[in-house]
Amino acid sequence: MLNLDPRLYTALESFARERERIFLRTWQLLGPAAQVAEAGQYVAAELAGAKVLALRGRDGTLRAFRNVCRHRGARLLPEGTGRCNLIRCTYHNWAYDLDGTLKTAPWFGEEPGFDLADWPLEPIFAEIWRGLLFVAIAPEETLTRQLGATVDELADEPIESFGHERTERLVFDANWKIYTDNFVEGYHIPGIHPTFFQAIDFEKFETSAHDNLVRMTAPPRDGLFYRGKWLWMWPNWTLSLFEGGMNTSRINPLSHQRTELIYNFYFADLSDATKAKRDDTIARNLDVVREDFGICLDTHKNYESGGYRPGPLSPRHEQGVAWFQARIAEALKD
Repeated sequence: MLNLDPRLYTALESFARERERIFLRTWQLLGPAAQVAEAGQYVAAELAGAKVLALRGRDGTLRAFRNVCRHRGARLLPEGTGRCNLIRCTYHNWAYDLDGTLKTAPWFGEEPGFDLADWPLEPIFAEIWRGLLFVAIAPEETLTRQLGATVDELADEPIESFGHERTERLVFDANWKIYTDNFVEGYHIPGIHPTFFQAIDFEKFETSAHDNLVRMTAPPRDGLFYRGKWLWMWPNWTLSLFEGGMNTSRINPLSHQRTELIYNFYFADLSDATKAKRDDTIARNLDVVREDFGICLDTHKNYESGGYRPGPLSPRHEQGVAWFQARIAEALKD
């Protein structure tokens, strides 16, 4: 099988189709559900340019909405987490209750037929799975169905018992699919991650594609903080296990040539006694992640230049790449 046509990575129109056909139609990970455990707590995020928010209402109900004022389309809440009693637009001070209903439109003037009840926030879907918060704008399938093989893969892992320690955001100038291609194969480890390479039995590195899941495993040697299993889930999130915890990430395209990674780190033990160890684990995780950025940038530039023609994919190491690219090609075809 050959690598995808590089134009699918560098063309602005491809990004527009991805937003419509992938990101608006799939469940997207927003991180730990603990961020919206209490009334008034919210998470605001961007999904390939689409602004969304999820929050816990005063009645205890979890809801999600487009993070867009119904008046003139301004963003309501900045990306991140917080707490509020009302959702107030800073543009013209329209204010919405936590259930999305429009409460006030100050200084609006008399408009025949204008009724606050006609202008609630646009609702979207929200769901919690095993301590993780997901939202979807117009999902084509249930969250459980999208998770596919991930449900059984993590059945024996106590992921909901881990406490959230930290969120880290990393941004780099390459297409999100170039980074994903890189994540779902271990073929690059000897060349890009020399320290990581020394800490695993690379000859036994295995990659396999399943139902909306790519699993990578390798026996760890002494000194590796990972447990030897790395997971990627369709269309754009990851979960990696380490001793006493895990990380998750969402691979979010900011444009056709710029990507952000939103990493969350979780641990079984959040006590002061283990803080130094947790900090070290997070730092080492992020060091490995950042090592990939340079090769992704170079690859993106070569794709843009027109100097690359698709090459062959390894049947041993690039099953995950082939599976991911086949899904992308199917989603983007006319």
